Amino acid sequence: MFKNEGNLRKKSRQILFSLIVVLILIALPTYFWMKHTNRYLALQEKSRMSPVIMVPGSSATKERFNQLINLLNKDTDKKHSVLKLEVYNNGKISYNGSIARNDNEPFIIISFENNRDGLSNIKKQAAMLNDAFDELTDQYYFNNFKAFGHSNGGLIWTYWLEHYYSNYQDSIKIKSLMTLGTPYNFAEKSIQTPTQMFTELTKYRDKLPKTLNVFSIAGTENYDSDGLVPEESVQAGKYIFQKQVAHYTTMTVTGDEAQHSDLPQNKQIVKIIEEYLLDGRNPNNPANRNNAGKGDNGN
Repeated sequence: MFKNEGNLRKKSRQILFSLIVVLILIALPTYFWMKHTNRYLALQEKSRMSPVIMVPGSSATKERFNQLINLLNKDTDKKHSVLKLEVYNNGKISYNGSIARNDNEPFIIISFENNRDGLSNIKKQAAMLNDAFDELTDQYYFNNFKAFGHSNGGLIWTYWLEHYYSNYQDSIKIKSLMTLGTPYNFAEKSIQTPTQMFTELTKYRDKLPKTLNVFSIAGTENYDSDGLVPEESVQAGKYIFQKQVAHYTTMTVTGDEAQHSDLPQNKQIVKIIEEYLLDGRNPNNPANRNNAGKGDNGN
């Protein structure tokens, strides 16, 4: 009898010990996860970095904005460092360049191996943009950023904002989106002929961040087009952004280098980026106004 009681006590101790071990094994990953998360949030809160993240259009590579960046860096005393990412179809991401220490406003370019045109590809590119953005947030602790997209790059950003940004918006704020020659209704010259791209972007427009400042820039080479994208297709963006974001502003660039492929290095565009997208104290930039977020949502 005493032997049986001893065996029972021994088994009870073994069970108790096993339970303690299991609880420790369960608790340890949670502890380290919380420790990592708290450290990340602390670093993010202290971060002063506010990068400009650029996405080129179809058929363009990570080198698309080289001339634009050179022009921007010529106009500023403090140079912006440049980091270039390329997302491959197999999910891998390559990095070129680096972000200099103490550079609070670096330029980050995200390009794609699949850089083809068309709605299905733009959706894939938005997913690839999200993969790159996710990696960037793990490596750099920025809590806000600005977005820039040329041509279909603006469509990629818009689709990303509607379908992916909600995963980050509690901790990372997008201050401004600037799109350049973006064909919101593809090659159509009239909103009376809506494309599937335009229909999808308007369908999910309520997902756009309400505090966002949007600047949509069109180029006109022959009064109604930049030589590739109809001006009406660029202006169709108002049906997506108006009454959904804090401020929506349209601008039109004419004259030399107003052709679609020339727009990123257009001198007027450089000035517009300096004035409205980059951080500063220019009162024309809605992001610098005390009442940002309370705009009239107009042009």
